[in-house]
Amino acid sequence: MKLEGRRVSTNVDDRRGGSSVGKIGGIGIGGLIIIGLITWLLGGNPGDVIQEAGQVLGGAGQTTTGNYTPTAEEEELATFAKQILAGTEDVWTAIFKANGLTYQPPKLVLFSGAVQSGCGGATSQSGPFYCSADQCVYIDLSFFTSMKKQIGADGDFAYAYVIAHEVGHHVQNQLGVLGKAHQQMSRYKANSKEYNQISVRLELQADFYAGVWAHHDNKMFGSLEPGDIDEGLAVAAKIGDDYLQKQAYGYTVPDSFNHGTSAQRSKWLKKGIATGDPSQGDTFSIAYNSL
Repeated sequence: MKLEGRRVSTNVDDRRGGSSVGKIGGIGIGGLIIIGLITWLLGGNPGDVIQEAGQVLGGAGQTTTGNYTPTAEEEELATFAKQILAGTEDVWTAIFKANGLTYQPPKLVLFSGAVQSGCGGATSQSGPFYCSADQCVYIDLSFFTSMKKQIGADGDFAYAYVIAHEVGHHVQNQLGVLGKAHQQMSRYKANSKEYNQISVRLELQADFYAGVWAHHDNKMFGSLEPGDIDEGLAVAAKIGDDYLQKQAYGYTVPDSFNHGTSAQRSKWLKKGIATGDPSQGDTFSIAYNSL
């Protein structure tokens, strides 16, 4: 991506060097790391782990701050993340304004190791997540290294897609979609077929919104370079529920999908990039088998 000279967002809470400690339902932070890592690798929703943990933790964790010196590579990633966040601010502010709405951007929280969010405690192994309770996007920048090592996903647009996807959840929250979906999900048992299908619709729409951002960011700033879109589509394919389950088990359990298949995630990201039209991203009104 071409980001030279681009502004960096100041809507950032840098908590690197701080760590949240405490017991979570008798599991402890170490247990949450393992659970979060498994959840992320299998295409699960780290937010579910975080929210469930937070209900038990109830803010009882403590935060300690020690000496922390980020590497030069991490500082480059931090600048990159701030530039991508700034791009999402510019794009979604313009889109909302064009539709007679006001966009309130999320805050980006950078952390290392562990963090306390409005949705409960989390660790770096939980992966990036959006918390609607405090309207923040959380990320440990080491996640990008994990992407490269664990699923072979690399490249600046691949990393930007991760951030833009989480911001996509914030857009859903701003539009009231996220709240309605969570209300619907509350009627079903967690991880049931019906519950998971609503989750898939949310995740695919967030993928679509990430594509919408990329479309308009490129239109505003000429940010995309040859190969960028392929990077994003490659990541979308490698984080599909079917792909991850096959990698882990050798088979798939469709009723357990909660993010969408590789084909679905690639399809909706690609559609967002191609159209740039938020109105074409309604993943809730069409039949589930047509997603």
